[in-house]
Amino acid sequence: MNLIDEDDEKPTRWEKFVEFIMFHFRWVFVVPFLLPLSFLFNTLFEIRNKIIHAVNSAPNAHVRKVGFIQEQLKEWNSNGRKTKLVNARPGWLTMSFRFPLYKENATKIATDKLFDILELDVEKMTVKAEPGVTMGQLSRYLIPLGYTLPVLPELDDLTVGGLINGCGVESGSFKYGMFQHICTGYEVLMSDGELRNIYPDSAAKTEQAKQDNSLFFAIPWSQGTICFLTAATMRIIPCKKYVKLTYKKTETLDEMCEQLTEDSDRYSDKVDFVEALLFTKDKGCIMLGEFSEGPDTQDEVVNPIGRWYKKWFYTHVEDLINKKHESIEYIPLRDYYHRHSKSIFWELRDIVPFGNNVLFRYLMAWMCPPKIAFLKATTPNVLRKLYDRSHVIQDMLVPLDTLEKCIELFHKEIEIYPLWLCPFYLKSQPGLMKLRNATHKMYVDVGAYGVTAKDGYHHERTTRRLESFVRSVNGFQMTYADIYMTRAEYAEMFDRTLYDWKRSTSKCLDAFPDIYDKICRSGRR
Repeated sequence: MNLIDEDDEKPTRWEKFVEFIMFHFRWVFVVPFLLPLSFLFNTLFEIRNKIIHAVNSAPNAHVRKVGFIQEQLKEWNSNGRKTKLVNARPGWLTMSFRFPLYKENATKIATDKLFDILELDVEKMTVKAEPGVTMGQLSRYLIPLGYTLPVLPELDDLTVGGLINGCGVESGSFKYGMFQHICTGYEVLMSDGELRNIYPDSAAKTEQAKQDNSLFFAIPWSQGTICFLTAATMRIIPCKKYVKLTYKKTETLDEMCEQLTEDSDRYSDKVDFVEALLFTKDKGCIMLGEFSEGPDTQDEVVNPIGRWYKKWFYTHVEDLINKKHESIEYIPLRDYYHRHSKSIFWELRDIVPFGNNVLFRYLMAWMCPPKIAFLKATTPNVLRKLYDRSHVIQDMLVPLDTLEKCIELFHKEIEIYPLWLCPFYLKSQPGLMKLRNATHKMYVDVGAYGVTAKDGYHHERTTRRLESFVRSVNGFQMTYADIYMTRAEYAEMFDRTLYDWKRSTSKCLDAFPDIYDKICRSGRR
């Protein structure tokens, strides 16, 4: 079944030649232009954030910014609600590889100024932030104060709003769940301009509080199709300066699956972080981390992996397991959290192929990584066509007990390595990601990122086979990536019951696009 009208003709020899040049020599533009631009942007933004924190102007500015958004919504309502509402954030600023076509004929609401941390409450152990706040901002702000988020996804530029309206998983998720599960409250604007603060309080007394309670569970994964998120309150926990990280080599797929299942015990007091990398179908590494004040003896290794001259983390891991079956290092906490940022997991190897060379690292890697938004904005059309055909960015969330079958399928269909494996605890709650056959279960995020040379790979047909498997095991597909499911197949994977009810009772049907129309491949090119 062909879901979208695409030209499947093979490129001509000339087109292949141009694609080869653009792909293999993109660094000629990225290194002298995008790296300095990214470094300058990050530096100025960090200075700006320090000033905002010093004068504590964010809370008052937040009230003004929310009021401005309300004015836009009231104007849209007074004009007859003729078009759908979307945020005004440019497509190249999103973390998704695709550009949002659904925004072309919609009313764009300027919500893109919401990027400040608003409040830290150490008594309630919460932090409140606007949706544009990044994980890099939060880790830079919280860790020096002795706190962190229970779930703090790895890439610096991932935002609070993106992780709530989309999905966020990281190595602390085996204990705490997904990013949405650490949230204790949302501040939202409804389509009529009403400002609401909603919480997951099951003891709600009034009818309005009960409706807001159900709305709290409908928002995650909804991609901003119910309301506009203007702030979120998240749990924080105490932290220590280092992570004691144990690297354990696995030599067979069976060993990886069995050991990862055993290590993903959320009730263990010894482990705070669990993730794994699979470098081939058989060879992999499980990494177990625990908060630490640092090494007890001088013989123990401290490795500040976040410094510019250090190897890309995934290559460092592979080097370690090639030498020893088990190793231990102490890593500064913020370095650990953002261990995959410097190489954008392993996507940067295709953009700057010499980026892990020792000379480049010492001379220029202090400007890395290039911002994903800048890379996206400057991707030429000829390169986008190549990416459409062979570039894979997928995160499939499957029950941990089906991991072996899932990896077998990934190997058969795309054969991209490393694969990122991140276990997470999923508790049954109302909403799109509702468990239908269990009260709780351990899942694992299987992440595949990169260009595949697998014979027989086809972006649509291959992805549909992966999607079919994920549905068959009651799994979920992260919807930032290419989605080729039909509307009915999407409804089979995700539970739309609460979502559809909140859309129909909250005046959303004529206000926001349906979620499927936003995430399906035809809505994002």
